[in-house]
Amino acid sequence: MSNAILVINAGSSSLKFSVFRDHGGGDPVVTINGQISGIGTQPVFDAKDAQRRPLAEKSWGAGEASDRTALLSYLLSWIEERLEGATLIAAGHRVVHGGVRHAAPVLLTSALLDELDGLVPLAPLHQPHNLAAIRALAEAHPELPQVTCFDTAFHRNQPWQAQTFAIPRELTEEGVRRYGFHGLSYEYIARRLPEIAPELGDSRVVVAHLGSGASMCAIHGGRSVDSTMGFTALDGLPMGTRCGTIDPGVLIYLMRKGMDASAIEKMLYNKSGLLGVSGISNDMRALLESSDPHAQEAVELFCFRIAKETGALAASMGGVDAVVFTAGIGERSAPVRARVGDKLAWMGVEIDAAANEANAAKISTPGSRLPVYVIPTDEERMIALHTRKVLTGR
Repeated sequence: MSNAILVINAGSSSLKFSVFRDHGGGDPVVTINGQISGIGTQPVFDAKDAQRRPLAEKSWGAGEASDRTALLSYLLSWIEERLEGATLIAAGHRVVHGGVRHAAPVLLTSALLDELDGLVPLAPLHQPHNLAAIRALAEAHPELPQVTCFDTAFHRNQPWQAQTFAIPRELTEEGVRRYGFHGLSYEYIARRLPEIAPELGDSRVVVAHLGSGASMCAIHGGRSVDSTMGFTALDGLPMGTRCGTIDPGVLIYLMRKGMDASAIEKMLYNKSGLLGVSGISNDMRALLESSDPHAQEAVELFCFRIAKETGALAASMGGVDAVVFTAGIGERSAPVRARVGDKLAWMGVEIDAAANEANAAKISTPGSRLPVYVIPTDEERMIALHTRKVLTGR
């Protein structure tokens, strides 16, 4: 007899899921991946097995478009029919913000849900949808334990100076501080890197999580020391449509020009980043293929900022022993990695062109003073591991 764990990553109009089997030894093994997309318009369910072979597909009419409880009830019933003797023991959720109090995953309670509601202003584009899926699942299957895994938790034990803004202390005590995000991804890389390069287990590593949302993290001995994202997921690197670090004076200037908070929020979250600079696209592949000089400027700015933040994060650790690229762009965009590598030549980085083009695990040359790795992230597996530990203690 084995156990099964459902992992859920809920967005505004989609719900991605994975099913892991736990046979009692080693890591849980993924058996099903899928999503329900088009929530709010015309939902479509599709699922694939671990080899990416189609398992099922279903669509609903507009009348059922926004009923998350019904959609999750369907999903649970469909999964339970395919467990083949396994017992579904829990659902693990990615929740973007855990605030100051949570440095580890926890079992969901009604009191915790109320607490997480209070953090919605800190992650307005993510937190409401994470919590909506939790509530819908609780309504559809109230007997199923749910575990919340926070994207901020991995960073909670950073040194105080990495978490603190130079603002009046009462605001810091109120919760206005640097939280950091993408923690589940960084935690997985910190776990995986010593398996690939055992000599780096206690080393100082800069990890670049580069996707539509992008950030970087300084990890020393497997622990987060500093990160580029701060109070919200707007900070740090330019992203697909998000601005990254910006002088607060720009926001004051925009307000004095008549923009209100909603308009500024929409601009910074949805109209900036690669899209804003290029005026063309938020997709790195489209920008790399474009001959438009604005597209090339967007790529150059992105790579410049990655290299700049690498130096800053190295300073936070007193040095750096390796660099890791992960997430969509980090794992698959050889041109971006090559450009960043060129900008880090002063640190001793030397990229092996053939290995880089092949998306090899190690893309630096044997003579490179600083080794560079490409490690696919697996936030879902990290959530499954956390959920198992909360439920079973192992």
